[in-house]
Amino acid sequence: MILTRARSIPAIIVASGALVTLVTIGVRSSFGLFLHPVSHDLGFGRGIFAFAIALQNLIWGAAQPFAGAIADRYGTGRVVACGAFVYGLGLFVMARASDMLTLTVGAGFFVGVGLAATGFPVVLAAMARAVSEERRSLVLGIGTAAGSLGQFVLVPVGQVFLSSYGWPIAFLLLGIVSFIMAPLAAMLAGKPKLPSAEAAAQTLRAALVEAWRHPGYRLLTAGFFVCGFHVAFIATHLPAYLDDTGLVAEGTGAWALALIGLFNIIGSFAAGALGGKLSKKYLLSTIYAARAVVIALFVILPVSQLTVLVFAASIGLLWLSTVPLTSGLVGQIFGPRYLATLFSIVFFSHQIGSFLGIWLGGIVFDTTGSYDSVWWAGVALGVISTLLHWPIDERPVRRLATA
Repeated sequence: MILTRARSIPAIIVASGALVTLVTIGVRSSFGLFLHPVSHDLGFGRGIFAFAIALQNLIWGAAQPFAGAIADRYGTGRVVACGAFVYGLGLFVMARASDMLTLTVGAGFFVGVGLAATGFPVVLAAMARAVSEERRSLVLGIGTAAGSLGQFVLVPVGQVFLSSYGWPIAFLLLGIVSFIMAPLAAMLAGKPKLPSAEAAAQTLRAALVEAWRHPGYRLLTAGFFVCGFHVAFIATHLPAYLDDTGLVAEGTGAWALALIGLFNIIGSFAAGALGGKLSKKYLLSTIYAARAVVIALFVILPVSQLTVLVFAASIGLLWLSTVPLTSGLVGQIFGPRYLATLFSIVFFSHQIGSFLGIWLGGIVFDTTGSYDSVWWAGVALGVISTLLHWPIDERPVRRLATA
């Protein structure tokens, strides 16, 4: 009875969802710390570890629409609980990796599926449905900011595990941390409530057709590809990039990732708050344009302790601030009924970008000994995404306007 009553309290649902994203994103954000030591100990080039993490992002994206559809149909709690165990299993497999296949299965398949079941599209949709339309953008910002807090808290923890016990034990400990999400899933249980007779009459197939015929949905999907490219490349390769320079202290990469997470708490929360008052598409264009400028300056200026910290803080403000705006725009245009599914499809594009950003980073470095061309590709993509979001029609579809 107490559990059932707790599930109906919006604040508890929002807090539980925020804690799930904290663990999901926090643990995932620490993987970049392991690129250099795992590759060195197992005798791999960086392309091998990068491919495993890139495949993880691709499987995460490919599984995301299915996880979203199951959550929309049967409820978020079961999906998150199963995802927590698969996530932890993947980390345990990574801890025992001694060859490319084991590493790829653990990091790529199991963790990828676990991330799909516990990631933003599934959890944010449950949080969004728990509150009114007026508070939805703010709640999405809170959920995204919680993921950033996880990055700030758990990346340094991952570094401590790595420095104290080595990477196999560090992966085991992070796997145990991921199991925390399983009991939290109980607060997210229950099926989505149908907001109106009009929304209840719409089938999933009709919702998918309606969304794909909408030009704004296609533009949003294409633009989110760029977000994935930026975030995944930086999260995976920045620590190794800084180690290569020899101009910054050991461990700076971990603190840079943590600082990104800290400032993204501000950026995500601000984006969620502003998204409820200003045009979401124009905010997205502004964020992508700012990313292009920040990355370009980081590549042009000499690497130093100061430039690393300024870059981390600046890119942190822009890091996941796209998530509450992108998911909020999907809900604003098409309504909350199939938000998890529709945003999951947009998120798949994000993960394709993530795959390419991580994999190309490893391949380009192994081939040329430098990351420069990938950094500049990120600048160009930032400009393209700025232009893609500008013409999106933000108005609700006629079905919702009529209802």
